Amino acid sequence: MNSKQLQLQAFERLLTIMDELREKCPWDKKQTFESLRHLTIEETYELGDAILNHDLNEIKKELGDLLLHIVFYAKIGSETDSFDMADVCNDICDKLVHRHPHIYSDTVVADEEEVKQNWEKLKLKEGKKSVLEGVPAGLPALVKASRIQDKVKGVGFDWEEPHQVWDKVQEELGELQAEVLAGNQEKMEAEFGDVLFSMINYARFLNINPEDALERTNKKFIKRFQYLESKAATLGKPLMDMTLAEMDVFWNEAKKL
Repeated sequence: MNSKQLQLQAFERLLTIMDELREKCPWDKKQTFESLRHLTIEETYELGDAILNHDLNEIKKELGDLLLHIVFYAKIGSETDSFDMADVCNDICDKLVHRHPHIYSDTVVADEEEVKQNWEKLKLKEGKKSVLEGVPAGLPALVKASRIQDKVKGVGFDWEEPHQVWDKVQEELGELQAEVLAGNQEKMEAEFGDVLFSMINYARFLNINPEDALERTNKKFIKRFQYLESKAATLGKPLMDMTLAEMDVFWNEAKKL
């Protein structure tokens, strides 16, 4: 039995187990699209954490959890004859074939960038009125900004050189500082948003994923602060009773570690 046959056999096993759980398990029988939604979001973030940690074994486990959710949604859809797992697979297969004419037709592309541009053009031909329709409204703002910029880049709306984007960052920082000095809270917030948006744009030109970069900084800060907490506990001194200078000693130790 070859690798593909083994994979199909494993997938068939998962589908069978899903059928059995939906029929016999009290918890699984009660689930709906809505009740699973927040759990799916959690599983996606857990997968994201595993990827950032470069933990291949954990990535495998989280992919399984996410795959279970996909199979679960398809099972629920099949119960009202709306769609089943075959429909889900065939829809994505058809979309992939249609949106990769450089593989399945006679279109020629020079590089990855042309592939992205063709992808956006094909979506517009499919009836979408805006290239931004594909950006989910519920995305976290940082991720949404990245997706918006990727989308408009696909139709040529973009800066030409990284230094132009950096100049824009400097311009937005100046406008923010002006509003800070003026003390206008509403305008400060607007300009702060512009600074973040332009920084995310600059990250794209540096081939940096801003979400990953910020999350790595979050993890780094947490590790260093928890080191500080452990040192304070060893001294029997609450953090709130320590001076900033005392805390800085341990913070610098954590940075070296």
